[in-house]
Amino acid sequence: MSEAEESDQRRLARNVNELMQELRVAQAGVQILFGFLLSIAFTDKYASVSDYIRVTHLVTVLCAAVAVAFLTAPAAWHRVLFRQGRREDVVDHGNTFAVVGLAFLALAMTGTVLLLAEVVLGGWPAIVVGAFAFVVFSGLWFALPFASSERAQDGESP
Repeated sequence: MSEAEESDQRRLARNVNELMQELRVAQAGVQILFGFLLSIAFTDKYASVSDYIRVTHLVTVLCAAVAVAFLTAPAAWHRVLFRQGRREDVVDHGNTFAVVGLAFLALAMTGTVLLLAEVVLGGWPAIVVGAFAFVVFSGLWFALPFASSERAQDGESP
């Protein structure tokens, strides 16, 4: 193996390790959120909530489930492919899975905030709080990093 190939392999190994470390943070949060959301349906009060709350809750649970699937997929890919020397596939697909998983996690977090705001405030104030949560998550997790990436590609300093 040439020195250049070895450094590529080291880079890929580092990339896989960094991806898995980043996903550990998101996985713990989304799994706790998912468990919390599941438990809500089994409370006495849930039987008397409106259809709006039930649908919002179901959509939020589904978003959390999809987030779990996407955020754990890179670990499964790594387990299946690592002995085949396909780290590059793990990194490439894992990155895509992580971004999609984070998007669904942002939606699940937004739905959770909306549900809580609906119970506490109700009506339009709850929708405003939910919209604010969406802006915060999408802004911090996606809009700002993508804008920073665009500036870097254009040669501007971040």
